[in-house]
Amino acid sequence: MPREDAPVWSDSEELECVATVPEAPNVMTFAFRPPSGARIWFRAGQFITLDLPVPGGNVQRTYTISSSPSTSAFLTVTVKAQEGSIGTRWMLDNLRPGARIRAYGPAGHFHMPPQPDGKYLFISAGSGVTPMMSMAAFLWERGEDPDIAFVHCAHSPNNIIFRQKLEYMASRVSGLKLHFVVGRDDPYTVWTGYRGRLTSLMLGLMVQDYLDRDVYCCGPEGFMENVREILISLGYDMDKYHQESFAAPAESRAELTEFDDLVLDESAKASVIFAKSGVTSDCFETDTVLGVARASGLNIPSGCTFGLCGTCKVRKRSGDVHMVHNGGISDEDIEAGYILACCSNPIGTVEVEI
Repeated sequence: MPREDAPVWSDSEELECVATVPEAPNVMTFAFRPPSGARIWFRAGQFITLDLPVPGGNVQRTYTISSSPSTSAFLTVTVKAQEGSIGTRWMLDNLRPGARIRAYGPAGHFHMPPQPDGKYLFISAGSGVTPMMSMAAFLWERGEDPDIAFVHCAHSPNNIIFRQKLEYMASRVSGLKLHFVVGRDDPYTVWTGYRGRLTSLMLGLMVQDYLDRDVYCCGPEGFMENVREILISLGYDMDKYHQESFAAPAESRAELTEFDDLVLDESAKASVIFAKSGVTSDCFETDTVLGVARASGLNIPSGCTFGLCGTCKVRKRSGDVHMVHNGGISDEDIEAGYILACCSNPIGTVEVEI
């Protein structure tokens, strides 16, 4: 461990790779420490930029720090080689203990407050789990029982990064609750958890008090957009939502909070034309097509009323709706013009075949 009076590491000194740990297919954790014994200071969720000597010339790649800031002797980054990756592929194939590389940082505005003491919901996908791992480990290592709901999505159980470490941490405290969602099973293995795309129904079942928690989210942009839509549709206070894309870390605090998502306006007027019935009903954007139909004395067959069963599927002839469903409609049906009446909000004037 560094001495208490040791200086804080600065990027004028190279970092030395001291360990490598395989985590999942094409995923590796690399541990670095300053050869001088300097202390490393960062906040949980921040990133570091590595200068990688790949063939043809150095490239700079940014990686979120996956270790806890409680340990100042070293830091780790956990990297996943995507198709066509250059820098990360070089690290997996060539970077080994003893090698020294230039690094810059730590930096980034996506991090926990200096004294975190609230209730947290971490939502991640793929290698977006790395800042969540740092945050969870930091809270876990404080010696207090944390209050964390940890939701992670992966292609398959074999691709769940940090699964063993997270399960060990959860086994030592009562306040860390893990929820894994996978797209498919691995052959010849048993999986009893959630499958498919993360939905509002899943989130409600996993974390019933999600409205009371600060949300930190990281993953591909499409995944985070889906998470934001889910939270907005459930009435979550988005002032408590924080996100970081593992592909493009935020360069300013504004990037953490400014999104282009549609938020329905309770006062915005809309209307639904029920073409076959000859009925036009005025309403608001926050109303659902199903609710407008019932208020107009029309019957649209329905079941679950939250976008799961698909019973209320109807064809939309024209107009726009905002639909946040739970898997009750296919992409092919959406492309063909169908909507689920129970979870579709009219934007302006909408015409449906009812």
